[in-house]
Amino acid sequence: NGTSVKELILLGFPGTWHFQVSLVVVFQLTYSLTVIGNASIIALVWTNRNLHTPMYFFLCNLSFLEIWYTMGVVPKAIGVMLGTSQTISFSVCILPSFFLLSLGSTECFILSVMAYDCYLAICYPLRYSSVMNSVLSARLALSSWLGGFLAISLLAFLTSRLRFCGPDVINHFLCDIDSCLALSCSDTWPVELATFLVSIIVVVASCVLTLVSYIYIISSILRIQSARGRKKAFSTCSAHLSVITIWYGSTMFLYVKPSAQNSLDLNKLVNTFNTLVTPLLNPFIYTLRNKEVKQALGRAFQKT
Repeated sequence: NGTSVKELILLGFPGTWHFQVSLVVVFQLTYSLTVIGNASIIALVWTNRNLHTPMYFFLCNLSFLEIWYTMGVVPKAIGVMLGTSQTISFSVCILPSFFLLSLGSTECFILSVMAYDCYLAICYPLRYSSVMNSVLSARLALSSWLGGFLAISLLAFLTSRLRFCGPDVINHFLCDIDSCLALSCSDTWPVELATFLVSIIVVVASCVLTLVSYIYIISSILRIQSARGRKKAFSTCSAHLSVITIWYGSTMFLYVKPSAQNSLDLNKLVNTFNTLVTPLLNPFIYTLRNKEVKQALGRAFQKT
């Protein structure tokens, strides 16, 4: 069949109408909390001079990214579950998919940069201010954003050259790359190989850099003689360590594999965690585990 597919149908989640409505409520509540929580962190850092440091500059970049990441998924997913926007054109389906992949790659780079920032703060506290200045912070953040979007450009080019001639049903609430490849009637091996290689470069390489940073961080913390000093040093990076554990665990499952022919139902479940739960947890993790953020929140509530 050489007929080209122009429109695709997103199935969303199976279940009764009441189950779909329940999921919509959960998605909408999570979406609202994610946007409010991450926007609050940006506003809090912006209005508190005590938080105008590289660490919180990178945190603002992460929060800004999480807002866009969630906005790229949840509104369409809600429309799919309500049955109001299950049909989507192929071009409209592919573009948001690579936008989300680019944001995900950017998050990997930003988390690595934040690990490097923690490494400098813990291992070289006296030289930290001179090394991690505003110029280097801006360059690292800009490089993370540019690198994230450039890394996915090859996948976007290769996928755009595939032919899709049916079926036209995607077993997902978003257009992820695995679901699209499952519908292609072309040879998808080049795209799968490129996806695997990009995943190795972006996800695994950034994860290794992060782990190496934390090996040095933990070894430096263990050499601190006072218990109070060790606790203070660990509190500086414990929130970030929690975030990277959650993020890299789900991301590696989704993308670091030689073939896309895995369970799409399982991918859907992990994608839900990756695009909903992780962006929601980040602001709460940084708020509850960070003394400076809690103090700034306390002052903000006192003023109101």
